Amino acid sequence: MNITDLLDQQVNEDPGNILFTRRDQDGQWVDVSAAQFQREVSDVARGLIASGIEAGDRIGILSATRYEWVLLDFAIWYAGAVSVPIYETSSVSQVAWILQDSGARTVITETKAQRQLVAEAVSSEQLSNVTEILCLEQNALEVLRRSAPGATARELEQRRSAASLEDLATIIYTSGTTGRPKGCELTHGNFTEHCLQTLAVMDGVIGKHSSTVLFLPMAHVFARFVSVIFIAAGGRVAHTPDIRQLIDDLGDIRPTFLLGVPRVFEKIYNAAVLKAEAEGKSRIFSRAVDVAVRYSQAVTAGRVPLGLRAQHKVFSKLVYSKLMARMGGEVTHAFSGGSPLGERTAHFFHGIGVQIIEGYGLTETTAPVTGNIPSIYRIGTVGIPLPGNEVRIAEDSEVLVRGTCVFRGYRGRPELNQEAFIDGWFRTGDLGELDDAGRLRITGRKKDILVTAGGKNVSPAQLEDEIRADVLVSQAVVVGEGRPFVGALITLDAETISSWCQRRGIDPQTPMAELTEHPQVLKHLQDIIDRANATVSQAESIRSFTVLGEDLTIESGHLTPSLKIKRPEVMRDFSQVVDALYTRASAARGKAKRMLGGD
Repeated sequence: MNITDLLDQQVNEDPGNILFTRRDQDGQWVDVSAAQFQREVSDVARGLIASGIEAGDRIGILSATRYEWVLLDFAIWYAGAVSVPIYETSSVSQVAWILQDSGARTVITETKAQRQLVAEAVSSEQLSNVTEILCLEQNALEVLRRSAPGATARELEQRRSAASLEDLATIIYTSGTTGRPKGCELTHGNFTEHCLQTLAVMDGVIGKHSSTVLFLPMAHVFARFVSVIFIAAGGRVAHTPDIRQLIDDLGDIRPTFLLGVPRVFEKIYNAAVLKAEAEGKSRIFSRAVDVAVRYSQAVTAGRVPLGLRAQHKVFSKLVYSKLMARMGGEVTHAFSGGSPLGERTAHFFHGIGVQIIEGYGLTETTAPVTGNIPSIYRIGTVGIPLPGNEVRIAEDSEVLVRGTCVFRGYRGRPELNQEAFIDGWFRTGDLGELDDAGRLRITGRKKDILVTAGGKNVSPAQLEDEIRADVLVSQAVVVGEGRPFVGALITLDAETISSWCQRRGIDPQTPMAELTEHPQVLKHLQDIIDRANATVSQAESIRSFTVLGEDLTIESGHLTPSLKIKRPEVMRDFSQVVDALYTRASAARGKAKRMLGGD
């Protein structure tokens, strides 16, 4: 088998089954059946073959998340070629490196501006391997379709069916929190076997009855995995390139299944908090949240007290149903990955009726290697290894994995491959532990561990997740390497700050620079930090913090496209801010000592 067989099986079993809902030229949603999608894929694939694409050729895709992205992905596989996704946020130098390292022959972009970016990258490095740049805005698909008669149906079938499970399907370049992106070579088997085996334990979660709205970057392995697994299951997928449009699209599509990174679920929760405040219902909402969390904890423990069950029923009508309606009204499950999801957030969603299946994985593991599957669900863990895969914990607590999901290696980097594998196990670089049921809990990342001047090892993730979950906070970065104590850099959420200020009598037009020093803002942040500190030891607790006047974003170069902190870049760009944080704290302690001495 290969990935294309998953689509062929859907067509053979139920050609009329709806696999996609996409927007037409007028912006209206239209359904696409399995048979129609296969026809469109085949036409584009024949056009690629007719244009000279050979089996094994690499083809770059630079586009926002949209239906055409998946169409191109499958057309490339039908043509026997290899897809190379490129993030929209990539710089000229990053694009040049990916095209050079992958040896891409053709690149397909969404916009004219992206086409120009690729052209600059090709020119800057004089890349002779890139011979054609096509653009969706300039009718690239129509051009390929017109070329389709140049390749026969027999030739297409030979190309489509030639790849085996061991053959290369895609090269995904890690966005990386450090260094130059590495090309992860993922095979047809990585996707095909992993998707089919995962479906075996996802009965009732993903199937023909399922639908979702994809909004994560399609260049990321997580979105690619979900895209393929939904085709394998016969579920329905819609795409939205703009997360600001997400709520409206959820209302239109009414999905049963959501996926995202923790920040997405935090945003949904925080939007509900602000809406309740604006309607003067913050106390009711706060009680509803508390009941949802306690209800989820009780369900997990196996016993729900009668009184709690009655309260939950009341709030289901008053509060939870309205929040569910904002997500389309049909959502029963969600998948969260990329970074840890706060336990309170997970319990809240579970308590209102959305089971968030938190998983753990990397680009190198074709997205999730473990999953909090319904049959052994436990919030606070990332679940058990998915079928066909194994997890073990090394002596230094590093998480090691092996199985059908593990990639075949880094492209052209034998020294990295030698370092990445030990006795057939892939070294993830993450730290973790296994509970008695075999569920994995991630405790930190080896490269992120801070060692204070006092020799205390501190894992930043737990503190950062607790702080970032608040409605006022956008990002949090814990610092303290070689320092006398742990500190933090915090940024405010520009989308929520105005509403938050208005509810508290602060002029919503107040400049961000002033808000970073506003007494009410600082007190609120200190309360958040105090709650976060309660989850760690005193030596690991945050003693001082600074509020930055600018946010950390993908565009600023401080976040990866999957919204992970690029710690080295943050420490480099804000080194003086960090120095000032410790200088200020040291001066304050010195003053306090002098005052005590005077007493």
